[in-house]
Parts: sequence; C-alpha cells; structure tokens
Amino acid sequence: MTTSAQILSRASPVATVVIDRQRLMNDIHLTAQWGGGQRWGDAPTEIGMARLALSDADKMVRDWFIKEVKKYGCKVQVDAMGNIFAIRPGRREGYPTFMGSHLDTQPAGGRYDGILGVLGGVAALRALHESGTETEYPVGVVDWTNEEGARFPQCMMASAVWAGITDVNSTHRIADIEDANVTVRSELERIGYLGAIPAHYTATPMAAHFELHIEQGPILEASNQCIGVVQGVQASKWFTITVGGRDSHTGATNFENRSDALLTSAQMILRSHQVATEFKSLASTGLLSLEPGSTNTVPGVVTFSLDLRSSENENINKMEELLRRDFESIARGENVGTVTAGCTRGRGCTVSWKVDSDAKVANFDKDCIECIEKGSESLFGEQAGSLTRRMYSGAGHDSVHTSTMVPTAMIFVPCREGITHNPTEYCSPTDCGNGAQVLLNAVLRYDHYRSTKV
Repeated sequence: MTTSAQILSRASPVATVVIDRQRLMNDIHLTAQWGGGQRWGDAPTEIGMARLALSDADKMVRDWFIKEVKKYGCKVQVDAMGNIFAIRPGRREGYPTFMGSHLDTQPAGGRYDGILGVLGGVAALRALHESGTETEYPVGVVDWTNEEGARFPQCMMASAVWAGITDVNSTHRIADIEDANVTVRSELERIGYLGAIPAHYTATPMAAHFELHIEQGPILEASNQCIGVVQGVQASKWFTITVGGRDSHTGATNFENRSDALLTSAQMILRSHQVATEFKSLASTGLLSLEPGSTNTVPGVVTFSLDLRSSENENINKMEELLRRDFESIARGENVGTVTAGCTRGRGCTVSWKVDSDAKVANFDKDCIECIEKGSESLFGEQAGSLTRRMYSGAGHDSVHTSTMVPTAMIFVPCREGITHNPTEYCSPTDCGNGAQVLLNAVLRYDHYRSTKV
C-alpha cells in the first residue's frame, strides 16, 4: 500500500498557479476602509483597524467578501453563527479543502491579524479562476465570526460552535461588553448574517483547514526566515489569583506587622516568571486589581491573572503544582528562591486560586504540515530549508477548533518586531505574498494528495 508520506513526497503534477501579490495588497488596504482605527504614521496605509465583530464595519467587509468570491465561481453559505463559507467546485464531488481565518479585529488592532488569512484565501481563489485551473475537489475560504472576542467576550467563538465545542443557543446569548441588551444573535439579525444553515461541522463539512496568519511574535523576523510551518498551538491555562491581607496605615504600620497583599502578589508574579523560565515555558500577568486603592493604605486584597503556556501539557501541570506550593509559602512569608530576598517578613496573607480556562496542546495534522513544507519548497527551491522553520503558535486561532474535527495546519509569516493587537502591526508586501503563495501551493498539493491516496 502506498503511504501518505510517499504520495506527498512526489512532485505534484498540478501546474504552478501564481498569486497576484499586488492585488492581494490592494485588497488588504481597500478593505481597511471599513473599520479604520488609530493613525500611527503619515502614509495613507499607516492607520490601524477597529473592526469589531458584527459591527456595521464588519457587515460592510462581509458584503465585499461575498461579492468578491462570487466573481471566482464560488457559491456562498452563511451559518447560524454568521460564518461565511465560499466554495469553488472541483472536478469531483467531495468535502472542500478550506482556507480560513477572520476579518474582525481588536479595537486598537492592525491590518493583518486574521485579515491576511481570509484575503490570502481570496487571492488563491482568484488565481485559480483566472488561470482556468480546476481542482480535483472543491476548495473554499471561510471567514470565522468573532475570533478576537473583543466585543463579545469569547475568543474563537464561532469556530468553537462549528466544532461542537460550545452550544449555539448559549453563544447567541453572549452580550456586548458595553451593552447587556445587545447580544450575538441580535447583532447577527441586525446586520443580516444570521444564516439558516446550522452552525455545525456536519452542515458545512471540510476535508481540511489551512490558515495563513502573521506570526504575532518575533521569531521569524529575528531568524531572517520567511515561513513558519505551525505544528500546533501551545497549551494554556488561565487562573485568577486572590491574595488576602489586611488594610493598614502605611505610616503607622511597620513592615513586621503588615499583611501586604500587593507585595505578596508581586513576589508571586516574579516567582511565576522564574518557574516558567525553568520549564522553557511562559507565565504572564495581564490583569491586576487592588483594594482599597489609597496612597497611604497598605492594600488588603489583590486579584491578578496568571496565564501559563507551554508546548507540552505536562509542563503546565508541573508549573501549576510548583506555583501552588510556592505561592502558599510566599503568602506565609517564607523564603522562596530569590523572590523574598532582602524583604522583611510580615504577618502573612492568604491565597486562593480559580481556574478560568484550560486548553491542551493542539497538534496539527502531519499531512497538512508536509503539504505546507512542500509548498514552501515550490516557492523557494533549494533555499526553502533555511527560510522555513517548524514552530508552535503561542496564540490561539480558529485552527485550534477545526483541528478537533478535520486535518488542520497553519502558515506563519513574519510581522515587524512581533507587534500585533496594535495599530502599528505590519507585514511586508513580500511576506504577505509569500504566505499567500505557500497557502495556495499547500492547498493544491493537499487536493492532489486526496485524489491519489489509496
């Protein structure tokens, strides 16, 4: 029996189809008119994005997307979560191979996060159509609703419903963070994107899902590499930590008699960084609140977030175990490593943990990964080995959810200084074009693989 590795290693008989790179960039900047954000430079394109999910601007770019893909022979389906599926038929009947990402942005976002993945897919459909290329099976592009979770607080919302991870009815009830009377369902209805098709993988099945995305990190740029072949997405576990101390006067209470919740929290946060470093993983705190909030009062209660990430599930478990132990010791005022060195021991505090989310490592499909690597070889030739690297994603993406149902993989391209979720987010025209070309190459190779595997 011929193995998938043998099939994928063969030179693909599919003719080379070339992306129109200039038109891709034109689309990126054209669609930025809907939801323009903060200006960060003098050039016409140096304006960020603020296109929140299911807003008027989101409706406008959705309308453009549907009109555009219909030019390339696609039929369009919209499901009950507003996910838009554009499907171009092939020679044979079968599930489509999809390219997908999202068109919504952060409130102070850039022009490339998610957008490049959708518009790179549009560029691929355009290239197939204008070259007269007929794929063996259908291919398509999907725009996933509310990947960012900025307006309706659930990241990767609609792909989770599609994958059967969350329920459509409860998701429809999620409210706008600024107006409890506005829900996902009410906004889908208002902008005309509450589709009649069930939001479920059985209603819009896929053969595979390929996602092009900016890296959102500095690794590719720092290593002078062009393509990241994403093997999967890191595990992450989020916690809310509450440290209880005692409010007291900053002038009248000496160090020995303080129960300083903020100092204790700071030591815990530092310890989380040290432990994550030991495991070659990540620990971050992005939220912190304290009470009572007075210059001359020692804080009595502090709550902070703790975000643990690693490419190995076991590392998350080990870090959590160590940090639970060490946080208890720190709360009691005991010496832990170097975090309490030089500090006066006070009266101690209490500490409690709440688990907010727990996502295991998402490992992508080996055949899809190999298609991307072969697609990079088709573009870069002998230089592909030095310009391409396998890597894990530190951020979550819709591909995390599709990978639970269908073969999935992602392509990363560099973004300047790794900056993202920021108006200055930037991906060069060369890197955008490279990513879109590798995306198309990978999809064509996967289409060929499907037609020849036995």
